[in-house]
Amino acid sequence: MEYKEAEKYIKDQLRNKLSTDLYYHGLEHTLDVLGATKQYCRMENISNNEQLLVQTAALFHDAGMIETYLDHEEASVKLAKESLPGFGYTAEQISVITRLIMTTKLPQNAESILEKILCDSDLDYLGRKDFFVIAEKLRYEWNILNINPTTLKEWYEIQLEFLSNHEFYTASARMLRNKQKTENLNQIKELMAQNK
Repeated sequence: MEYKEAEKYIKDQLRNKLSTDLYYHGLEHTLDVLGATKQYCRMENISNNEQLLVQTAALFHDAGMIETYLDHEEASVKLAKESLPGFGYTAEQISVITRLIMTTKLPQNAESILEKILCDSDLDYLGRKDFFVIAEKLRYEWNILNINPTTLKEWYEIQLEFLSNHEFYTASARMLRNKQKTENLNQIKELMAQNK
Protein backbone atom coordinates (compact mmCIF):
# COMPACT_ATOMS: atom_id res chain seq x y z
CA MET A 1 0.00 0.00 0.00
CA GLU A 2 1.70 3.17 -1.23
CA TYR A 3 -0.34 5.63 0.83
CA LYS A 4 1.82 8.72 0.22
CA GLU A 5 1.64 8.26 -3.55
CA ALA A 6 -2.14 7.74 -3.42
CA GLU A 7 -2.45 10.87 -1.27
CA LYS A 8 -0.44 12.96 -3.74
CA TYR A 9 -2.47 11.59 -6.66
CA ILE A 10 -5.90 12.37 -5.21
CA LYS A 11 -4.86 15.79 -3.90
CA ASP A 12 -3.68 16.67 -7.42
CA GLN A 13 -6.96 15.40 -8.88
CA LEU A 14 -9.02 17.47 -6.43
CA ARG A 15 -6.85 20.56 -6.88
CA ASN A 16 -7.05 20.42 -10.68
CA LYS A 17 -10.48 18.96 -11.45
CA LEU A 18 -12.96 20.09 -8.78
CA SER A 19 -15.29 22.91 -9.74
CA THR A 20 -14.32 26.29 -8.33
CA ASP A 21 -18.00 26.62 -7.29
CA LEU A 22 -17.42 24.05 -4.53
CA TYR A 23 -16.96 26.52 -1.68
CA TYR A 24 -17.53 23.81 0.94
CA HIS A 25 -16.71 20.51 -0.79
CA GLY A 26 -13.30 21.61 -2.06
CA LEU A 27 -9.80 20.39 -1.27
CA GLU A 28 -9.86 22.36 1.99
CA HIS A 29 -12.76 20.22 3.30
CA THR A 30 -10.98 17.00 2.34
CA LEU A 31 -7.82 18.12 4.16
CA ASP A 32 -9.92 19.13 7.17
CA VAL A 33 -11.53 15.67 7.28
CA LEU A 34 -8.11 14.04 6.86
CA GLY A 35 -6.72 16.02 9.81
CA ALA A 36 -9.67 15.07 12.02
CA THR A 37 -9.31 11.44 10.94
CA LYS A 38 -5.66 11.38 12.03
CA GLN A 39 -6.56 12.94 15.38
CA TYR A 40 -9.43 10.53 16.10
CA CYS A 41 -7.38 7.50 15.00
CA ARG A 42 -4.71 8.45 17.55
CA MET A 43 -7.28 9.06 20.28
CA GLU A 44 -9.04 5.75 19.54
CA ASN A 45 -5.74 3.79 19.38
CA ILE A 46 -6.23 2.56 15.82
CA SER A 47 -3.43 0.42 14.33
CA ASN A 48 -1.15 2.00 11.71
CA ASN A 49 -2.53 -0.15 8.87
CA GLU A 50 -6.15 0.70 9.73
CA GLN A 51 -5.22 4.37 10.08
CA LEU A 52 -3.95 4.36 6.51
CA LEU A 53 -7.21 2.80 5.30
CA VAL A 54 -9.41 5.40 6.99
CA GLN A 55 -7.08 8.21 5.87
CA THR A 56 -7.32 6.95 2.29
CA ALA A 57 -11.12 6.90 2.61
CA ALA A 58 -11.00 10.47 3.96
CA LEU A 59 -8.98 11.59 0.94
CA PHE A 60 -11.37 9.92 -1.52
CA HIS A 61 -14.73 10.43 0.26
CA ASP A 62 -15.79 13.48 -1.76
CA ALA A 63 -13.59 12.93 -4.83
CA GLY A 64 -16.68 11.89 -6.79
CA MET A 65 -17.60 15.58 -6.84
CA ILE A 66 -15.21 15.77 -9.78
CA GLU A 67 -17.95 13.91 -11.72
CA THR A 68 -21.25 14.66 -9.95
CA TYR A 69 -22.64 16.54 -6.96
CA LEU A 70 -25.63 14.40 -6.10
CA ASP A 71 -24.79 10.81 -5.12
CA HIS A 72 -21.12 11.72 -5.32
CA GLU A 73 -20.26 8.93 -2.85
CA GLU A 74 -20.89 6.32 -5.55
CA ALA A 75 -18.62 8.24 -7.92
CA SER A 76 -15.99 8.46 -5.14
CA VAL A 77 -16.14 4.68 -4.73
CA LYS A 78 -15.73 4.21 -8.49
CA LEU A 79 -12.67 6.49 -8.53
CA ALA A 80 -11.14 4.66 -5.54
CA LYS A 81 -11.70 1.25 -7.19
CA GLU A 82 -10.13 2.47 -10.44
CA SER A 83 -7.08 4.21 -8.98
CA LEU A 84 -6.07 2.44 -5.74
CA PRO A 85 -4.89 -0.85 -7.32
CA GLY A 86 -2.22 1.24 -9.04
CA PHE A 87 -0.89 2.20 -5.60
CA GLY A 88 -0.63 -1.38 -4.35
CA TYR A 89 -3.91 -1.53 -2.43
CA THR A 90 -5.36 -5.03 -2.23
CA ALA A 91 -8.96 -5.89 -3.16
CA GLU A 92 -9.69 -6.40 0.55
CA GLN A 93 -8.26 -2.99 1.49
CA ILE A 94 -10.23 -1.30 -1.30
CA SER A 95 -13.38 -3.05 -0.10
CA VAL A 96 -12.88 -1.56 3.40
CA ILE A 97 -12.17 1.90 1.94
CA THR A 98 -15.24 1.90 -0.31
CA ARG A 99 -17.46 0.79 2.58
CA LEU A 100 -16.04 3.65 4.66
CA ILE A 101 -16.76 6.17 1.89
CA MET A 102 -20.38 5.02 1.61
CA THR A 103 -21.01 5.51 5.34
CA THR A 104 -20.42 9.26 4.92
CA LYS A 105 -23.59 9.50 2.81
CA LEU A 106 -26.32 11.29 4.76
CA PRO A 107 -27.96 10.08 6.86
CA GLN A 108 -24.76 8.49 8.14
CA ASN A 109 -24.91 4.89 9.30
CA ALA A 110 -21.59 3.90 10.87
CA GLU A 111 -21.04 0.55 12.58
CA SER A 112 -17.31 -0.26 12.73
CA ILE A 113 -14.88 1.96 14.63
CA LEU A 114 -13.26 3.07 11.34
CA GLU A 115 -16.67 4.03 9.93
CA LYS A 116 -17.43 5.95 13.11
CA ILE A 117 -14.12 7.81 12.92
CA LEU A 118 -14.64 8.82 9.28
CA CYS A 119 -18.23 9.96 9.87
CA ASP A 120 -17.21 12.00 12.92
CA SER A 121 -14.32 13.50 10.95
CA ASP A 122 -16.59 14.44 8.04
CA LEU A 123 -18.89 16.42 10.38
CA ASP A 124 -16.20 17.50 12.85
CA TYR A 125 -16.90 21.19 12.19
CA LEU A 126 -20.36 20.89 13.80
CA GLY A 127 -18.61 21.01 17.16
CA ARG A 128 -16.02 23.68 16.42
CA LYS A 129 -15.84 27.45 16.77
CA ASP A 130 -15.57 27.82 12.98
CA PHE A 131 -18.96 26.12 12.52
CA PHE A 132 -20.79 29.22 11.29
CA VAL A 133 -18.08 30.13 8.78
CA ILE A 134 -17.95 26.59 7.34
CA ALA A 135 -21.74 26.15 7.35
CA GLU A 136 -22.12 29.42 5.41
CA LYS A 137 -19.73 28.03 2.76
CA LEU A 138 -22.09 25.07 2.33
CA ARG A 139 -25.15 27.34 2.07
CA TYR A 140 -23.36 29.48 -0.51
CA GLU A 141 -22.37 26.36 -2.47
CA TRP A 142 -25.97 25.11 -2.47
CA ASN A 143 -27.21 28.51 -3.66
CA ILE A 144 -24.56 28.90 -6.38
CA LEU A 145 -25.20 25.37 -7.70
CA ASN A 146 -28.97 25.62 -7.21
CA ILE A 147 -28.88 22.42 -5.12
CA ASN A 148 -31.18 23.59 -2.35
CA PRO A 149 -31.27 27.40 -2.45
CA THR A 150 -32.07 28.82 0.97
CA THR A 151 -32.50 32.14 2.67
CA LEU A 152 -30.53 32.65 5.84
CA LYS A 153 -33.66 32.02 7.93
CA GLU A 154 -34.38 28.77 6.06
CA TRP A 155 -30.74 27.78 6.46
CA TYR A 156 -30.85 28.22 10.23
CA GLU A 157 -33.99 26.10 10.35
CA ILE A 158 -32.14 23.33 8.49
CA GLN A 159 -29.12 23.69 10.78
CA LEU A 160 -31.31 23.64 13.89
CA GLU A 161 -32.85 20.35 12.84
CA PHE A 162 -29.54 18.86 11.71
CA LEU A 163 -27.60 19.72 14.87
CA SER A 164 -30.51 18.71 17.13
CA ASN A 165 -30.58 15.23 15.57
CA HIS A 166 -26.83 14.74 15.14
CA GLU A 167 -24.78 12.55 17.50
CA PHE A 168 -21.04 11.98 17.26
CA TYR A 169 -20.22 8.26 17.17
CA THR A 170 -16.87 8.07 18.94
CA ALA A 171 -16.09 8.87 22.57
CA SER A 172 -13.21 11.02 21.28
CA ALA A 173 -15.43 13.23 19.13
CA ARG A 174 -18.04 13.54 21.87
CA MET A 175 -15.35 14.59 24.33
CA LEU A 176 -13.77 17.11 21.94
CA ARG A 177 -16.84 18.49 20.16
CA ASN A 178 -20.12 18.06 22.08
CA LYS A 179 -19.70 21.16 24.28
CA GLN A 180 -19.08 23.50 21.33
CA LYS A 181 -21.76 21.78 19.25
CA THR A 182 -24.28 22.57 22.00
CA GLU A 183 -23.06 26.19 22.05
CA ASN A 184 -23.45 26.39 18.26
CA LEU A 185 -26.97 24.97 18.52
CA ASN A 186 -27.88 27.47 21.25
CA GLN A 187 -26.58 30.35 19.11
CA ILE A 188 -28.82 29.21 16.24
CA LYS A 189 -31.82 29.10 18.60
CA GLU A 190 -31.00 32.64 19.80
CA LEU A 191 -30.66 33.95 16.25
CA MET A 192 -33.98 32.40 15.27
CA ALA A 193 -35.72 33.77 18.38
CA GLN A 194 -34.48 37.28 17.53
CA ASN A 195 -35.83 37.04 13.99
CA LYS A 196 -39.34 35.77 14.66
